[in-house]
Amino acid sequence: MQRVTITLDDALMEELDAIIAARGYQNRSEAIRDLARAGMREAAEDAGQKRECVAALVYTYDHAARQLSKRLTTAYHEHHELSLASLHVHLDHDTCLEVTVLKGNAADVQQFGEHVIAERGVRHGKIVRVPVELAALHRDSHSHDGEHHHHRHDAARKPARRPKRGRQARR
Repeated sequence: MQRVTITLDDALMEELDAIIAARGYQNRSEAIRDLARAGMREAAEDAGQKRECVAALVYTYDHAARQLSKRLTTAYHEHHELSLASLHVHLDHDTCLEVTVLKGNAADVQQFGEHVIAERGVRHGKIVRVPVELAALHRDSHSHDGEHHHHRHDAARKPARRPKRGRQARR
């Protein structure tokens, strides 16, 4: 770790101290590191539209809105390569919450998320993108301690056998 000295005006220091107190940071250094990471992440999002990312697309919608379910399903099928998984929650009689995990090119993920949020009947929405290294998206090949490993991740793999129950298992 490196020690850095910075100069902040009094008003900015007061704002920083308020954030430190509100979030429960142990010291100013922890807060400044987190804020610097957040700023760098935001700058990378703005500049790195060609980078790979993962994202959470979170939105609420009126499930009875005319043809909305059909339009959303069509959009997801047209961009199936971006969608990893979805969680659907019924909030009340009329409102649903959907959380979808996306991965892919940051610009494509952003554009798809904005398209979903802009659909008539979607009430509120937010996209939270997180840039990732390419290796994190390709789990079939990776390294540990400098050694390269390749693993098969296919559906044909047999599940682990369960231990037998009964008298034989107790021996």
